[in-house]
Amino acid sequence: MGFATFWLRSAFQAVCTGFYTLCIVVFIAPVLAYNQFEDIPEPLSTIVTIALALSWLGGLIHSCILIPAMAKARRYAPIPPRFGPIYPHIQGPPIHGQPTAPSHAHQQMQPPPPRAAATFPTHDSQPEHPAWIDKYRVLKLLGRGGQGAVYLAVSPEGTRVAVKVLHDLVDEAAKNRFAREVDAARRVATFSTARLLDVSITSRQAYIVSEYVEGPSLEQLVRQKGPRDEDSLTRLALSTAGALAAIHKAGVVHRDFKPSNVLIGSDGPRVIDFGIARALDQVTMTQSKMVGTPPYMSPEQLTGALVGPPSDVFSWAVTMVFAATGRPAFGEDTVPAVFNRVLNVHPNLSALPAGLREVVDSCLQKRPEDRPTASAAMLAIVH
Repeated sequence: MGFATFWLRSAFQAVCTGFYTLCIVVFIAPVLAYNQFEDIPEPLSTIVTIALALSWLGGLIHSCILIPAMAKARRYAPIPPRFGPIYPHIQGPPIHGQPTAPSHAHQQMQPPPPRAAATFPTHDSQPEHPAWIDKYRVLKLLGRGGQGAVYLAVSPEGTRVAVKVLHDLVDEAAKNRFAREVDAARRVATFSTARLLDVSITSRQAYIVSEYVEGPSLEQLVRQKGPRDEDSLTRLALSTAGALAAIHKAGVVHRDFKPSNVLIGSDGPRVIDFGIARALDQVTMTQSKMVGTPPYMSPEQLTGALVGPPSDVFSWAVTMVFAATGRPAFGEDTVPAVFNRVLNVHPNLSALPAGLREVVDSCLQKRPEDRPTASAAMLAIVH
């Protein structure tokens, strides 16, 4: 009871603790004063019996009620909103990411704006996700993956955003590298991409906030409704190749282009998570973790060679084959088998429309220097 009082900061639990302590004293004092329980006179013996029942049975039942409440209080302990510059050394608007907690280094604190009180966390969330991630109110879990968990949330301004909480940022050097990488990703033109809005890194957690695109991923769409027809596939190829061209123009390499990172919004496809894989690669390369998804990785990612824009072009071509067939170009069985095909086998592209077959074929060349740029691939589709 005392521990619950401290944990929950509850005056009621403090009163209950005092009551149970009194009952135990009322039971122990007469027992010590008399040799046998039968020697205790009435009504003292009745009082002792009631005190024993209240302290033992009542305390047991009360504890069973308190344990879940204490666990919930720990899980959903509010994270006070943090305001002020996300990167004091970087000028301009905040970077896309998650709440100003861990991930994309809060070092300075400024007084909260007038609306801060309206965004302070409460405990009314569903049990499968936190109620708040820093200043972002969580609505639901969108998905989990190797890099982290993605939540649909509401910003302090009232707009819906996607908040990705990352797992692998463990030391300050890694967090600072991550911040620089994601800051570079903010320079990407926003057509056909999900805009990066905020990023935060603290000792507690790391997160990235991006524009929320309502719609399924390309992977979900193909799994549920089958391969895309020729017109849909051509539109998809043009928009995603254009998105990659914009990403590369900003000096960013995606490194994890795949169907689940292409969202099909109401206004067309949007590429997400660009710049994050490279940032995580800087963090995880010392932890023997491979950044990327095996069926969509380029040969240079597998061999440890320099990874640049041509790697994204290769992954884009594999993704187009998936959109046209429902299967990655190099299969998705065992990892060694997939890696062997990526390195040594040229896939069958007969299922692709004639207008896409040649450009996809050129993008799947094993040597990076033999592949076209994303811009050249986009122009080849048009012509």
